[in-house]
Amino acid sequence: MAAQMMRQRAAGATAPRAARQASATKIVLGARPALRLAPAVNQAPKRAGAVRPVAAQSTKEKQDAGVRQMLGMKGAGDETDLFKIRVQLTKPVTWVPLIWGVICGAAASGNYVWNDPTNVAQLLTCCMMSGPFLTGYTQTINDYYDREIDAINEPYRPIPSGKISEEAVVSQFLGLLGLGLGTAALLDVWVGHETPILFGLAVFGSFISYIYSAPPLKLKQSGWAGNYALGSSYIALPWWAGQALFGTLSVDVMVLTVLYSLAGLGIAIVNDFKSIEGDRKMGLQSLPVAFGVDAAKWICVSTIDVTQLGVAGYLAFGLHENTYAAVLLGLILPQMFFQYKYLLADPIKYDVKYQASAQPFLVFGLLTTALCIGHVNAAAGL
Repeated sequence: MAAQMMRQRAAGATAPRAARQASATKIVLGARPALRLAPAVNQAPKRAGAVRPVAAQSTKEKQDAGVRQMLGMKGAGDETDLFKIRVQLTKPVTWVPLIWGVICGAAASGNYVWNDPTNVAQLLTCCMMSGPFLTGYTQTINDYYDREIDAINEPYRPIPSGKISEEAVVSQFLGLLGLGLGTAALLDVWVGHETPILFGLAVFGSFISYIYSAPPLKLKQSGWAGNYALGSSYIALPWWAGQALFGTLSVDVMVLTVLYSLAGLGIAIVNDFKSIEGDRKMGLQSLPVAFGVDAAKWICVSTIDVTQLGVAGYLAFGLHENTYAAVLLGLILPQMFFQYKYLLADPIKYDVKYQASAQPFLVFGLLTTALCIGHVNAAAGL
């Protein structure tokens, strides 16, 4: 009798356990069919307070992915809205350095009046030309010609994911090019240029953007030429536009900014680390592919640091502006620290952390140099 009762209790305990396991299996299959099933005991929380707020976290993750999508950053969300996709193609996050370059050029002119409404309106228009229009054109045409590489490195991008047609992409970069060139011509008229220098700079920059991305030249296939073209487009060209808008471009400033663009070459190398796999498969000789990760990270660090130290030396010994030189030196040192902490440690893993930590010091160093040039020009009455 006792044995019979024990068998009944065992059977009663087994049945609910089997039902719970079956129920947990159905829940897992319905929610995440791609996942391998875990034992039922791992699916049920031990207490109510241990339940993970999945809905809240997934909503936040979706919001973060949506922001990255709109900015054109890595890890974008699965967006289907055509307007947002078009914005993503222009990579708004890349507008900032160009806009900053225009501001630096205006400061370097020695003639820009920061509280003058007309000057402010002209500066904002020039920033629109360099940022959303011409940088947007550059990024869109680059995505168009990189669609096969992006299918490997960043398959969520609009073209390889099939979210926008190639015809729509072509119409977009042609439209942005037209807006950029038209705005440049308008600015030349607005400030009374006898020679359309801003229009000429816009045409030159657009041409560099085209041969950087498109065959047969496709400069980005060559690590040195491609990275320098990118670096000069981010530093020298917008600076020239801002300075030409409010003052006169001198040969010494043009040479200085061309040399400063070597720092931009180093920044471009940072962006290449995340694309090694796709670049190698497509035969692109980026510096990390050509020299290996270890050598490329040292080339990157050297070009960024040596360039800025050279500029600091020029400010101190060439222009005799010791205060500006000291400020620039103070902005270089934190960059070196973050290079040691992130870039030299693991440039693939920490590329985003490095750029977020170090690049603000670089761009303020650029502004420091521009303010120094502007101070010298204003003193000389140029």
